[in-house]
Amino acid sequence: MRFVVDTNVLFSFFNERSKARELSLLPKLELYSPSFALDEIEEHKSEILERFSLSEAQFTLIKKLLGTVVKFVGKEEYTEFLSQAMKLSPDLDDADFFGLALKLNCPIWSEDGKLKDQSKVKVFSTRELLELLSETKP
Repeated sequence: MRFVVDTNVLFSFFNERSKARELSLLPKLELYSPSFALDEIEEHKSEILERFSLSEAQFTLIKKLLGTVVKFVGKEEYTEFLSQAMKLSPDLDDADFFGLALKLNCPIWSEDGKLKDQSKVKVFSTRELLELLSETKP
């Protein structure tokens, strides 16, 4: 199952007890995110270090692990979908996530409920994703 992951879900990956982190490590999930999300993680590094009581080395290691479970996609790969995404996205700051989701024809994984204020791209919270995965277990 493919999902575009928003930045807040990526932030939770730094919390060792996070359900999002646990889910992201499942082999049945293919996760994608716009490359700029890595810049946002770096911009919020000090907040992440403090919030999750991490050392610089732990942060670096977790960020590398994140890069192995999430494919970060450059804007050039979904540019053709951005104008549609800007019309669709309830918040222009999230247009890249919608553009990538349109390109990949897959849902978005986000805790931001306002992203559901449109009908073109399905948006799953972590709880909803857990429910979906429990329904699809063999």
